[in-house]
Amino acid sequence: MFPARLCFIGLCVVLLVIATSMPVEANPQIELMGGYDIIGICITNCAQCKKMYGAFFEGHLCAEACVQFKGKTIPDCEDLSSIAPFLNKMR
Repeated sequence: MFPARLCFIGLCVVLLVIATSMPVEANPQIELMGGYDIIGICITNCAQCKKMYGAFFEGHLCAEACVQFKGKTIPDCEDLSSIAPFLNKMR
């Protein structure tokens, strides 16, 4: 019984060493300067507005504006003045 326990403990230690030696990668939406990734937030908001308004919202134009203006104007789906340039009329 003692060798089985020793083998189990040894196996756990080996797995622990392997798990702690592997590098961990993260991909947060935070810039190196300490601020949030404004362009990513802007594009995420465009996608949310597209889900809310469907065919009435030009999501690709919104995303292009995010990239062009570097996220300076973030669309708010509940503020019609911020998304007015991306709304279209359906007939």
